[in-house]
Amino acid sequence: MTNNDILRRLRYALTISNDQMVDMFAKGNLTVTHSQLHGWLMKEAAEGETPDAGYVACPDAALSQFLDGFIIARRGVRADAPVQVIPNRINNNMILRKLRIGLNFKEEDMLGTLKLADFNLSKSELSALFRAKDHKHYQDCGDQILRNFLIGLTAKYRV
Repeated sequence: MTNNDILRRLRYALTISNDQMVDMFAKGNLTVTHSQLHGWLMKEAAEGETPDAGYVACPDAALSQFLDGFIIARRGVRADAPVQVIPNRINNNMILRKLRIGLNFKEEDMLGTLKLADFNLSKSELSALFRAKDHKHYQDCGDQILRNFLIGLTAKYRV
């Protein structure tokens, strides 16, 4: 999944307006204009097609800062929050972890959301996605899991 696709799906699933998105980027310490956001929300081209005019790929750091702002918007600022380090690369495990924190989801909420998308995952498979990368039971979060989680969010909040 591309960062642009993740932004679009989150915006739709949680009914987030453009103004709210710009505000979330700001809370994540990134100033984004409406025109810049518009470029990130446009659809990328499928193979062999030309992209929509104005399409711009959303960088990993921008998506990370949006998700940090999403957490702050939903849960508030932690008084004991560590200094924010903006990663150059973000993976699906980090995205899923930040969504879990921002939505204040527990294990049952995560599994229930995946089930709404007709995607079954066991508790141990889910916990493996949130383990440290050097843990022996760590598992990479594939696009299929993240995509189905976002589909489940849409089913949960839009229907």
